[in-house]
Amino acid sequence: METIAKIRRRHEVNGESISEIARRFNLSRNTVRKYLNQSDPQRYQRRQQPKPQLGAYEDQLKTWLEQDSQRPKKQRRTARRLFEDLQGAGYTGAYDSVQRFVKRWKQARPALTKAFVPLVFPAGDAAQFDWSHEQVELGGVVQTIKLTHFRPLPAMESEAKAGRPQ
Repeated sequence: METIAKIRRRHEVNGESISEIARRFNLSRNTVRKYLNQSDPQRYQRRQQPKPQLGAYEDQLKTWLEQDSQRPKKQRRTARRLFEDLQGAGYTGAYDSVQRFVKRWKQARPALTKAFVPLVFPAGDAAQFDWSHEQVELGGVVQTIKLTHFRPLPAMESEAKAGRPQ
């Protein structure tokens, strides 16, 4: 695009000949003529990639992804595993199509972690402490927060952990 603009400027503004421009840009005279005769330079735009083979299986894939989102993270299927399951259902397309679909589906749905913090604890003389990062929805905005977990242990459990006889 930039080269075409330079060629046109040299020819129309500076008045250079086609042969001279071809020599300076190391192009053939025919190429220079073609660029000068074009009314509007070609614009290359990436089109949305068609998905003719995946189209029939999109609903099945969405259903599986919804089911997997309810499972614990370790039990969820990867895009590769979903692709293999689709092949078992008769899908003959490429893995890339499935991978792109899964990626777009995940980006459209922010991952929310459900957190439960008990407010009443049993009495005891020891405690457990831990921390984590959780994603919560506050005012319609998904945010990551730092969370501390503090849990008093019952007296019998704390004695066992301390190595004292019960």
